[in-house]
Amino acid sequence: MSDVSDVSDVNLQIVVVAKQPLPGKVKTRLQPQCTPHQAARIAEAALADTLTTASRTPAARRILLLDGDYPAPPGWEVTKQRGDGLAARLANGFAETARPGLATLLIGMDTPQVTAALLAAVVDGLSDRDAMLAPAEDGGWWALALRDPRHGQALAAVPMSQPDTGKLTHEALAHQGLSVGLAPCLRDVDTIGDLHTVVALCPEGSHFTRAVSAMELR
Repeated sequence: MSDVSDVSDVNLQIVVVAKQPLPGKVKTRLQPQCTPHQAARIAEAALADTLTTASRTPAARRILLLDGDYPAPPGWEVTKQRGDGLAARLANGFAETARPGLATLLIGMDTPQVTAALLAAVVDGLSDRDAMLAPAEDGGWWALALRDPRHGQALAAVPMSQPDTGKLTHEALAHQGLSVGLAPCLRDVDTIGDLHTVVALCPEGSHFTRAVSAMELR
């Protein structure tokens, strides 16, 4: 097991994994209830809220791990995703953004209901764990915090977007000899059912709430 010591805001970096919100390329499972352009607007709103929350979370460094093009907020760095398939892109993202002495919190763009307090709680788990895995209700995961981001290479062999992705990720990390804690489970946005559930958890003035409300979806 790796050595574990206290974590503070000065030794954390946040990495947000994002895909350019292009019609027909994102949130395709929201169709046909949404048009491709509506689905893209929903994806962009979810990303905007995620970036806002991550910007409010204490961190020494913030990186947008990006597939495509998207304007990063002030103070953010952009690293292009690299690799064949999501597993390789995540593993490479952890490796290529790693900095000595910085733990990494990686979060996706599909949980706009996440709060800065929740992200801080995930990171706090690293005080006595090597990794904190935040499961999603569909069996995947919405965030992963690693005290040593080089251990993210374990993701390269994990099948993604499956009902057992979270379980397999936990096993892959444990196989590296890491102590793994579990963070709160959230529902990410993939389907229309997810959309209505998640929007009820978001603040009224959020980008996500405004985007969904403007579409008058059923």
